[in-house]
Amino acid sequence: MKLAHQFTMFSAVGGVAAVGHYGTLIALSELADAAPVPASLAGFIVGGVISYLLNYRFTFRSTKQHREAVTKFLAVATTGFVLNGLFMWGLTGPAKLVATGLVLIWTFSCNRFWTFRDKTTKR
Repeated sequence: MKLAHQFTMFSAVGGVAAVGHYGTLIALSELADAAPVPASLAGFIVGGVISYLLNYRFTFRSTKQHREAVTKFLAVATTGFVLNGLFMWGLTGPAKLVATGLVLIWTFSCNRFWTFRDKTTKR
């Protein structure tokens, strides 16, 4: 799969994962009267599961064992989470847009070349 197409797929999967995240947050906080923080954390987990599954299957078409891929995916996602916080803390003005762009590039690169890379896959 060409890099531009793969990046587009990765971005689209991120959009679907965000809908899952915020949909869960809204459903739990508005319909189930859950507190916002636990509702957001549950949404983060839902979004993460959506992201992993769709990227594994469609974006990167991985054949790696899930045990290895999930471990790497969690490491990349955790680092992205920390980077997002650092960028938001350290930047002013359009911090969220800059942070989102930088973390998008970070997570795509790590997932493409490490998390879902098969030794037999040519990039």
